[in-house]
Amino acid sequence: MTDSQYNNPFAAKPWACLGVAATGTFMATLDGGIVNVALPTIAKGFQAGLPLSQWVVSAYLLVISCLLPVFGRLGDMSGRRAKHRLGFLIFALASALCAMAPSIWSLIAARGLQAVGAALLMANGPAIVILSFPGPERGRAMGMIGMAVSLGSLAGPAVGGWLMGAYGWPAIFYVNVPVGLLGMYLAHTVLPDDRKKSTGTFDYRGSGLYAVGIVSLLLAVSHGGEWGWTSVLTLGCTGLAAVCLTLFFRRQTKIPHPMLDTSLFRIRALAVGNLASMCAFMGLFSNTILLPFVLIRIIGMPPGETGLLMAMLPMAMVVSTPLCGLLSEKVNPALLTGLGLFIVAAALYSQTMLTPAAGYWRVAYGQMALGIGFGMFLAPNNSAVLGSAPRSKSGVAGSLMAMVRNLGMVCGIALASSVFESFRNSALAAGAADAPAFLLGFKAALHTGAAVTLFGAMLAFLRPRKNAPPEAPMQP
Repeated sequence: MTDSQYNNPFAAKPWACLGVAATGTFMATLDGGIVNVALPTIAKGFQAGLPLSQWVVSAYLLVISCLLPVFGRLGDMSGRRAKHRLGFLIFALASALCAMAPSIWSLIAARGLQAVGAALLMANGPAIVILSFPGPERGRAMGMIGMAVSLGSLAGPAVGGWLMGAYGWPAIFYVNVPVGLLGMYLAHTVLPDDRKKSTGTFDYRGSGLYAVGIVSLLLAVSHGGEWGWTSVLTLGCTGLAAVCLTLFFRRQTKIPHPMLDTSLFRIRALAVGNLASMCAFMGLFSNTILLPFVLIRIIGMPPGETGLLMAMLPMAMVVSTPLCGLLSEKVNPALLTGLGLFIVAAALYSQTMLTPAAGYWRVAYGQMALGIGFGMFLAPNNSAVLGSAPRSKSGVAGSLMAMVRNLGMVCGIALASSVFESFRNSALAAGAADAPAFLLGFKAALHTGAAVTLFGAMLAFLRPRKNAPPEAPMQP
């Protein structure tokens, strides 16, 4: 064993460690794809409207966003293997609770617990990959992780549509149980024992300020249209979010062992890449959360066919993501990521032209264009962001990237739902029928998502051509 392998045990068997990280990524994305397609069926079964039922997805993403920096910091302090293994176990058990949920509120609560397991996996998975591939193969490894994202997303809608038709929506959660138990076994047997004496201290006060700030912000964005944008509740949540997040960021610059290392934001490639990623996921999830409702309620497609259509997006990503991950080792990431987001914005705009008479392939072509563009963006952006961070801070950088990604998803859902409800309710108040009002809200939400994505594309083109060199060797 070389000295570098001794200091970094993950480098001794990189592809096996990548397989474990990819299993966690596959499970999390499999669940996301299944739930998005099942949401109209779940909402109808529990007689819940869109503002409430979207929390089945949003609660999951929100809890992940709150916990990612916490678990990233803990991984840097005391090691990653045990936390990755625990993440698989919690995810599997919570999936069973989701399947047995007797009400929409209990399902939302179980999804929050499921998110605890997902956050453990997401906070440590990127760091495991970076530790395992410290050299020029990193771009290829990130491309493989992108393929796991694509395969999980591809399997989710298709498998979800079939499971709902055959066994009902609880089956979409039971399917996670064996995958989670397999992942726990692999984490135990494959990942090296990287336990170490805890270094530094954990910022409990900062984590509390961050959680309260993020939750308050998302409540304001999600329900501002319902409560009224100038109502006491909306303004109160917005003010509380502003105060808590300001205090949080100020605290992180003053304490010796911050939960979120704000010095990372001084690395331009990392800051620009994360902001572009947030815009990209906000735009994408305006389509992801609303399109199943349009396909099932307006166009009249059955869940199985809807699942296959939603699978067209990740199917295209299966092709574009690994290819662009490989290209990112030789081509300026700014070109790939910027062009990819322009394609995503154009595809979102094309979806606003859907009508109740839209055929299968009209929808499929739009989803494939989204997948090609997003795959072109994802792997090069991830590689550039993680490669720009000092190796000694890979855990924090990886959890920051995952946190931004999930904030983008949940903000995208919240913004899309708010715009949708505002335009739909205005149309209904003006005397429009339900279907035209629904489509009007859908188009307004996707126009907003396309605009946000275009802003992300401009940011992507501004990223530096080269990453900053690591400051120090990474220690496990």
